[in-house]
Amino acid sequence: MKRWNATRRSRRPSTSQPAPRGSGRTRGRWLWFAGLLCLVASISAPGQPPIIIDHTCTDLQRVPIAAIERAKATLRVAFGHTSHGSQIVSGMNALRKSQPALFGFGQGGGRDLFFLDRTPSGDLGNPDRRAWAQRTRELLNGSGKDLNVVLWSWCGQVSGASEKEIQLYLDLMNELETEFPSVRFVYMTGHLDGSGKEGNLHRRNEQIRAFCKTNNKILFDFADLESFDPDGRVNYMELHARDNCDYTEDGVVKNWADEWLKKNPGHGLALPSSAAHSRPLNGALKGRAFWWMLARLAGWNGEPAAHAKAAGKAGVQPPRVTSAGILIEKSVASAVHAPLPSP
Repeated sequence: MKRWNATRRSRRPSTSQPAPRGSGRTRGRWLWFAGLLCLVASISAPGQPPIIIDHTCTDLQRVPIAAIERAKATLRVAFGHTSHGSQIVSGMNALRKSQPALFGFGQGGGRDLFFLDRTPSGDLGNPDRRAWAQRTRELLNGSGKDLNVVLWSWCGQVSGASEKEIQLYLDLMNELETEFPSVRFVYMTGHLDGSGKEGNLHRRNEQIRAFCKTNNKILFDFADLESFDPDGRVNYMELHARDNCDYTEDGVVKNWADEWLKKNPGHGLALPSSAAHSRPLNGALKGRAFWWMLARLAGWNGEPAAHAKAAGKAGVQPPRVTSAGILIEKSVASAVHAPLPSP
């Protein structure tokens, strides 16, 4: 019996024999495909902590370029909104104009983010407080079956909403999450209206925030984003700020966006030419926060990018800052744009 086993072992191919032609390439393709599956799984995995996008999420120097590239490669987004929601898209357009290769979006394919703007039509209160949910179902069961991110914005309806009406919004969002577990649904607060900390708007926005934090949701905090300038030291909402960035101090109406730009002429931010109902800076900050959110949804953990530290270790030239305020290091940028293995 031992002699027979020895004979069988001697007939096995030598490990030194060359591998079948093309096996290395096939293995590489499968490893790439397996990695992509893991990323997609992370996008839709339940039980993750909440993702809160607020005024602390506008510094894109902290976002790894590779995370933005992953977002463009893996996310398919639909954004239902009317005029106020367009502030976000105005900011995105400014970034795209400044860095088209990095911040491209649309429906043209290639390396751009797949993005359905104003789809479905309407907003969270137009034509009523329920229609948006049914329109979302119709989209996801129809032409949008391959979408994996859906968000809607308000257009003033939170200001006069009751606690019950906001709870309806939260319940409808939760139902959609249950019906479409592979889709990430993004909650949103309502824009500022000048009523301050004691106003109904703030109470209803706090209701939305509390629900999202308690139930591990994704929140794009529209109101918080227009409550702070880029320095983040003053909460202008408490000074009765409005959606146009006006606030009141000692009985005098001022505008935080205009003030900040005047004090920071060399800011380098990519500003849109306009932002509906507001100032270009407000749109710019929201567009930047939107890309931060996309990077998080694509798997980035929120830890700052270490461009300068990595460049120092590699002995390459220091990174440069673009007009969009993004740190770019040549070797890193070329790496993330390297072609993927053929499927």
